[in-house]
Amino acid sequence: MQALIQRAGNELIRRRFNSMAELRSGVYSALVQLLDDQDLIRNLPFDASRNPKASIGDLDPRKMSRFIRAARQARGFPIQEGATPEELLTHLNLLDGGQLTNAALLLFGKEPQRFIASSSVKCAHFHGVEVAKPIPSYQIYKGTVFEVVDGAVDFVMSKLDLEIGTRVDGPAAPVTYEIPREVVAEAMVNAVAHRDYTSNGSVQVELFSDRLEIWNPGGLPPALTLEKLRHPHGSIPGNPLLADSMYLAAYIEQLGTGTGDMIRRCRESGLHEPSFAIRDGFLVTLWRRVPSKSRPESRPESRPESRPESLMIRVLRLLAIRPMAKRELAGGLGHKEVSGQLNSTVRELLAEGMIEQTIPGKPTSRLQKYLVTAKGLDALKKAEPQ
Repeated sequence: MQALIQRAGNELIRRRFNSMAELRSGVYSALVQLLDDQDLIRNLPFDASRNPKASIGDLDPRKMSRFIRAARQARGFPIQEGATPEELLTHLNLLDGGQLTNAALLLFGKEPQRFIASSSVKCAHFHGVEVAKPIPSYQIYKGTVFEVVDGAVDFVMSKLDLEIGTRVDGPAAPVTYEIPREVVAEAMVNAVAHRDYTSNGSVQVELFSDRLEIWNPGGLPPALTLEKLRHPHGSIPGNPLLADSMYLAAYIEQLGTGTGDMIRRCRESGLHEPSFAIRDGFLVTLWRRVPSKSRPESRPESRPESRPESLMIRVLRLLAIRPMAKRELAGGLGHKEVSGQLNSTVRELLAEGMIEQTIPGKPTSRLQKYLVTAKGLDALKKAEPQ
């Protein structure tokens, strides 16, 4: 009986209220959801609802062009790169009576948080196993769903332990993180794509010494349970328009295989399986590898203040994840803007041959990014504790 109560309790969503007005609002929302689940009323998902305060001018044409290029390459998207914003939005069903939907703003908005304030992602890193001050690193990522996912994933990956292999099988030394990037990205994308955007809460990412927690203000569809997440199941997106576009950009697969892939990859990496729970929302816990007592942790924030990690090594660590522009490097370092010190470090790394430009013929291009070279990986490997 106790086991049954515990299992049922884990499937419940509990809401707190401080006034009768909050209670009435919560009960009303729950009743609307119940009627919608039973097909007694038709209630549009948040992402398909109109946003009367927004216009086409609030969308960024460059972000739309980048999406078309990515979707054509990944999924054979039929819309050509020269298409007008109206043509793209119409094809993706992001217009309702000529008016922008919330999904259009979340996907292509210049400043999505102006209209949907809670769509940012908050990331924090802690030394221990619980929330405690001081917080070594804290960052809030704003922008489209693609930008907040990329920013949050880079934040986590830059703080995880890594191992750099040898160049036996090729010119590039393999880099392996304690939690596979694919697992972190899958959990992050799910949190952003399937969350409840009517809530005032933001997605929260908290990295501890033993685990990574990713929480979003949402729940599971009625047809799914925590147990079913661990087995093959259908895809039931809470924000279908958002999910469709993120699928086209190759951020997700619409097969319901995401959680299964996370479990499999963690097993293959020798990690504990991810944990899923309902905690005033939906919580995913990814367990880190317990460090050996004979080998100190290599996370930069775990090092004593008397031995701070150089900015050069921190930049190399970020570029080992993927090529980045200076603005992305600044975000990964927890800075609000590109500093003079970062510019100087990038120039020094270029001069030393530890990084190189992705567009060497146009050094000042706004599309310029930097990638780590074999020499840079060697330097990074030497900087890691043995």
